[in-house]
Amino acid sequence: MSNNDAFIATTERVMIDLPDARFALVTAIDPERSMFDAMLDGWERQQFSRGLSAGTVEHNTGFIRRFELALGEYPWHWTATDVEDFTSSLLSMSPPRAHSTLRGYHQTITTFCDFLTDPRYDWAERCTEAFGTHPVQICHEWNTRAHLSEFEAKPAKRPFSYDELEAFFARADLIVEEIIQKGKKGALSALRDAQLFKTVYAFGLRRTEAAMLDLADLRSNPNSPQWAGYGVVHVRFGKAINGGPPRRRSVLAVPEFDWAIEGLKHWVEQARPKFLAHKTNALWISERKTRLSIRHLDYRFAAIRDQAGLDENLTLHSLRHSYVTHLIEFGYPERFVQEQVGHSYASTTAIYTSVSNDYKNRILASALGRVYSPTPEGLNQ
Repeated sequence: MSNNDAFIATTERVMIDLPDARFALVTAIDPERSMFDAMLDGWERQQFSRGLSAGTVEHNTGFIRRFELALGEYPWHWTATDVEDFTSSLLSMSPPRAHSTLRGYHQTITTFCDFLTDPRYDWAERCTEAFGTHPVQICHEWNTRAHLSEFEAKPAKRPFSYDELEAFFARADLIVEEIIQKGKKGALSALRDAQLFKTVYAFGLRRTEAAMLDLADLRSNPNSPQWAGYGVVHVRFGKAINGGPPRRRSVLAVPEFDWAIEGLKHWVEQARPKFLAHKTNALWISERKTRLSIRHLDYRFAAIRDQAGLDENLTLHSLRHSYVTHLIEFGYPERFVQEQVGHSYASTTAIYTSVSNDYKNRILASALGRVYSPTPEGLNQ
């Protein structure tokens, strides 16, 4: 027997009608791998049909591939014990994976297994016919992390203090001056980064929201004519919910942050044109005349923070936390703050502040009045 005959004899042969030929011979060298790839392809189509973004779909399918590789088994051999062993391995890492990260992993596995075990699809029948077994749901309430809290970040994550904000922005501005004094290149980029972070803080933006801003997203507020075309920032790439499209909102400039608004105007009208980026509308552009990446934002923030000698637990998102907290401290109503930052629920806004709601403040004010009141009633207590 020739090598070719042996190859054909040891593989599965399937005859398929083709438009340009009567028959074609297809050899399935690894039917298990082919079945797994087909499952992922079908799950991808289902996710797109649900309206999930391409990035989310790629992230989900990529994780399932890594999960399969870590287990060394295909889905029709997975068991609940595999989830527990996988979770234990992540918790034994240094540092261990966060609760929110594990919950996200468990949710992805759960969703994939739901797809495989759904009777509206035929994966169970196909696997039983081919391998004598079929996939089952391996994630249950007793071996997965639940979403018990609206805020799952590590306790060390916190907003900036006023002194820390001043130190951070002072260091960002000083970098620009140092580059100019040394006669080196990069002063314009350093100016851009400094103003970008000031804008994130002054409008309470998330990373993606800031990176995806275009010039057209800067608008006027007729009630604040002193800021001309910089009284409103229109966010078009807000955080989506349950696979929906990005949410939009308009963030109004407030007078407490007018110093950042003036800097934004200087960037748009004087500094940005020097990049000669006529073919892009991106607000924040790189030296290559392309939109700044989120990775760049994280990298530059960490560099400035470290040079300023600040707590390493402060992240770019801490600027947004600071915005919420400081607006509350300035006396803005909680409902206004909620609309500014795009929270669906007031309870989420309250998490970022030291003040949960007006009711608690009224109760405290009443108690202070009773205890420290100079009236005879207060003195007799």
